[in-house]
Amino acid sequence: MTHLAPTLARAALLALALGLASCAAKGGQDSHSDFATGAMPPADQAYAVAIKQLQDEKYDHAVSDFDAIEETYPYSTWSKHAELLAGYAEYKEMDYDDAVTSLDRFISLHPADQEAAYAYYLKALCYYERIEDVDRDQTATNQAIASLDDVITRYPDSAYAQDAQVKLRLAYNRLAGHEMAIGRFYQKQHLYIAAIGRYQDVVTNYQTTTYTPEALERLVETNLDLGLTDAALRAASVLGYNYPGSPYYEHAYELLQAHGLVTQAAQSSADSNAISAPPAPPAHHWYWPF
Repeated sequence: MTHLAPTLARAALLALALGLASCAAKGGQDSHSDFATGAMPPADQAYAVAIKQLQDEKYDHAVSDFDAIEETYPYSTWSKHAELLAGYAEYKEMDYDDAVTSLDRFISLHPADQEAAYAYYLKALCYYERIEDVDRDQTATNQAIASLDDVITRYPDSAYAQDAQVKLRLAYNRLAGHEMAIGRFYQKQHLYIAAIGRYQDVVTNYQTTTYTPEALERLVETNLDLGLTDAALRAASVLGYNYPGSPYYEHAYELLQAHGLVTQAAQSSADSNAISAPPAPPAHHWYWPF
């Protein structure tokens, strides 16, 4: 998945970091060597050095410096912010597991801190950035969903929650795509019952995603292949009601016509238990590659 630059998070982070470091910048060190040799400067100067490493995108040095500040000045204000910024530097270096560990530690030590919201959000990003393509394992997607939900639940009125909502929709769409990829594979192998289970899962659990129209159309196909005409008509009716202009519905309608089911359903509509024929879709050209 494409690495995203968290503009919102970066703005909040830099406002915090630069505000705390500005008073120390003049007296701060401009080299990382003193840290490496163990000659630790005062906390404010050390923090300024670490911030400079962060700004210069020397994230491994920044992590080392922030860790040194936390270890040398454990009860200072600088230490608390160093804990959070170490997690951010690890995130930027794409050391996501280490970043999650650092952020979890910050959250456990400072659960009521005003920056805890950002820590939860950044932790969610660590999982979100690792979401794989629909054909790959979706463990990270599920972890991202759980963490994004955590942000929304804990801080519903925050800007972090707003961004988490957007990312949550994308994460659910990825899970739906994964189910569809497996369903298509089963369908091509003529394992129709297994395919129906995957498509039905999309319709039931991911109905707000972009894959729902295709899942319904695939349910028409697979149920027709099994001779389950009532189930095929139900899926087509739901598809026609919710997505009347969709090319997926056009194809589903053509399949029903080919099986003589549209006329059959219309003729038996007087029966209270009959399934009504779905309406004809708008006419337009569409190509269906299987």
